[in-house]
Amino acid sequence: MIEPQAPAPPGPVQPGHGPAGPVGSGGCGGAGGAARLPVRQATGRFLVLTGVFVCAACGLVYELELVALASYLMGDSVTQASVVLSVMVFAMGVGSLAAKRLRRHAAAGFGAVEAVLALVGGCSAMALYAVFAWTGDWGGLWSDGPRVLLVGFSLATGLLIGAEVPLLMELIQRIRRQDPGGAVADLFAADYVGALVGGLAFPFLLLPFLGQLTGALITGAVNAVVGGALVLGLFRQDLTRRARRLLITANVCVLAVLASATALVDDFERAARHALYGSDVRLALRTEVQEVVLTGGRDDRPLALYLDGRLRAAQRDELRHHEALVHPAMTGPHARVLVLGGGDGLAAREVLRHPGVDRAEVVEADAGLVRLARSDPALSALNRHSLDDPRVTVTIADPFDRLRGAPPAAYDVVICDLPDPGVTETTKLYSEEFYGLVRRVLAPGGRLVVHAGPLSAHPRTYWTVESTLRAAGFRTAPYRTGDSGLILASRTTPALQLDPSGPRLRTLTDSALVSAARAASRTRIPDLPPSSLVHPRYAP
Repeated sequence: MIEPQAPAPPGPVQPGHGPAGPVGSGGCGGAGGAARLPVRQATGRFLVLTGVFVCAACGLVYELELVALASYLMGDSVTQASVVLSVMVFAMGVGSLAAKRLRRHAAAGFGAVEAVLALVGGCSAMALYAVFAWTGDWGGLWSDGPRVLLVGFSLATGLLIGAEVPLLMELIQRIRRQDPGGAVADLFAADYVGALVGGLAFPFLLLPFLGQLTGALITGAVNAVVGGALVLGLFRQDLTRRARRLLITANVCVLAVLASATALVDDFERAARHALYGSDVRLALRTEVQEVVLTGGRDDRPLALYLDGRLRAAQRDELRHHEALVHPAMTGPHARVLVLGGGDGLAAREVLRHPGVDRAEVVEADAGLVRLARSDPALSALNRHSLDDPRVTVTIADPFDRLRGAPPAAYDVVICDLPDPGVTETTKLYSEEFYGLVRRVLAPGGRLVVHAGPLSAHPRTYWTVESTLRAAGFRTAPYRTGDSGLILASRTTPALQLDPSGPRLRTLTDSALVSAARAASRTRIPDLPPSSLVHPRYAP
């Protein structure tokens, strides 16, 4: 499959009179020598390398966009990144080998590859989101439909990006022949610098200012314009009249599709959200950390809060969950309370029902969620304006970092109201090191309660959390409410009971806690190893 390459002859080659033959990735292959350019040789070479730079930036944006959207839709960013990157790199190798057959028609081949890549890469985010929104709950054979589509787009994008390299090498050599090592160095220098720019532009420019869908579509349009302009402007004489017409038509069609999709993207997003969350979507915004969606909350319709597509709180049953999460931990000293997560204010609401609370600190990574919990009429009414209570301090920080900076024995109660441990970004917040930090900031006799995800769906994850707590030096009392798996922990064996002098609860009693502990114990998976920062054990 790898062909032997002939060394370049010494001495410069005059423009328009270069010898044919295989050089680097292959010579003109019978195309008839050096290209006839409308500009000087040095200018032409600069324009080709500029095209390499832009195309590489676009290619990396497609790659990152697939990883980001797949992580948002399907969770577990490590798995999604591994799938996308491994499939794409493999496909790039296959695409590079396959493109050797196009060397005789390098200009036309590169133009066609860029037009198709612009269409595939630009529309990939919208297509993936559409499949997830409208068919993600079909089940059966299509239960993994979004994942199959993710692999398909990764494969197609990788094939097209890989095909660029030998074709660009051919075009560079047609302008001025040089030794293979020098040509490869120039090509890859422009390629890698472009990848750097694309990699930085995606999180700092495209994602925050344009969003995933519009950002991908505009990237596709830039890709099509640069690829088409490079071929039709610089290598026009290498194309037959028919090839020029086909490339112009193809690029016009691609740009028309991308422009139409960009114009309709807001309507598309609204329709997709309705498909995902129902027709009662009231607010959807992208914060610095995640997408936040509120449904209901007016005209007697129950409120529901979704974070990155996952139901975080539903007005119908959140009281049951938050009473079970907070109040068993408040039995005993509770003057100083730390809530990790809980930016919706619902856990803080339950904490403040205890008159003995002097100070409560809520540590939330998402400032946008806190602003919404304070300003949205329905959500702030549900949390009873808890985040504006003078006893409450809200700290915008990563919970892990906040614990590292907290003084020892600073809190009587720590409440972990965090996203489920199966999400890769939060696995460090369910690690042995994290719970070691919690143990340090707890006062003697202090208590910790952890929301450990859905017990029925992920019993192994739940009992891994319990094992990790024990490895960090805690004694535990596992229990469940509904399908929520909860764990009460302290340095000594905690008593799973309610404070007799505490507030009157609507959904929780001491007898219900006894039943909740029995229900959790029936699912026990013994002898699970603990999870740590260097060896996370939570499956997605």
